[in-house]
Amino acid sequence: MCREVCPVGAHQFENGKHIFDRTLCTACGKCVEACFYDALSLYGKNMTVEEVFQLVMEDRNFYSYSGGGVTISGGEPLLQAGFCTVLFRALQAENIHTAIDTSGSVGWKAIASVLPYTKLFLYDLKQMDETLHKTYTGQSNERILENLRRLSEVGASIEIRIPLIPRFNDDKENVDAIGRFLNGLSGIVLVRVLPYHSLARSKYESIGKCDTMPYVPSPDDEKLEQVVSQLKAYGLNALSGKE
Repeated sequence: MCREVCPVGAHQFENGKHIFDRTLCTACGKCVEACFYDALSLYGKNMTVEEVFQLVMEDRNFYSYSGGGVTISGGEPLLQAGFCTVLFRALQAENIHTAIDTSGSVGWKAIASVLPYTKLFLYDLKQMDETLHKTYTGQSNERILENLRRLSEVGASIEIRIPLIPRFNDDKENVDAIGRFLNGLSGIVLVRVLPYHSLARSKYESIGKCDTMPYVPSPDDEKLEQVVSQLKAYGLNALSGKE
C-alpha cells in the first residue's frame, strides 16, 4: 500500500518487511494517509503566515476570556524571523498578546525584527561558563548573553527560563553566576526554574535522529526550591516550573 502512494519510493515492502528510506522522503504525507492508524505520524507541515493566522484566530474568544495569547517556540523560531515578524504584526493589530520562546543564539537582526510586535520574550539561560557551554552545546554563550543585555537595554519584558540539568548547570557556582548576571539587568519579570526531563528521547527515535544527551535524572522538588532560593537572594522574582 505504501509503495503505491509514495511518489518517490521512500516507503516500500521488501520480503514482507516495511522499508522506510528517509533520504528519499519529501514529507508529502501520502504514506500517513494510506497506512494503518498511527502506524506512521507526520511531524510538522509547511504553512503560510495567513494559514497560521486563521488557525490562531479560531481561538480568539479563548484569548480574550483567559487573558492569554500566542507563543511561538521551536526549535529556534527566530531562525524564521521574517515569518514570526509578519505573524506577530497581524496578531498585534488584533490586540492578541504575543510571546516568543528563544535560545537567544541568533543574530541581533532577527531579534530586532520581532521586537516591536513581541510583548514577552521567553529566554533560555543554561550555563554561564563559556567553556562548559561550548563543551555541552557546541556553541559559545557569548551571543546569548549579549543579546539578553541588549534586550534589557531596549526595555523588553523578559521571562528567563532555566532548564535545570543535573551535572550540567545545577551547581551552586553556576546558579550564583546566573543570579549576579540577571541582577544587573532590567526588564526581567520572572525567572522560571524548569526541571530537566527526557521526554524528547522517544521523539528523536521516531524521526531517526541520534540522541546525544547522556542519561541524567530529573531534579527533585528540593533541588528546584534550593535553586529558586539562591536566585531570590539576588533580588530576582524566581519560582520553579512546578508552581
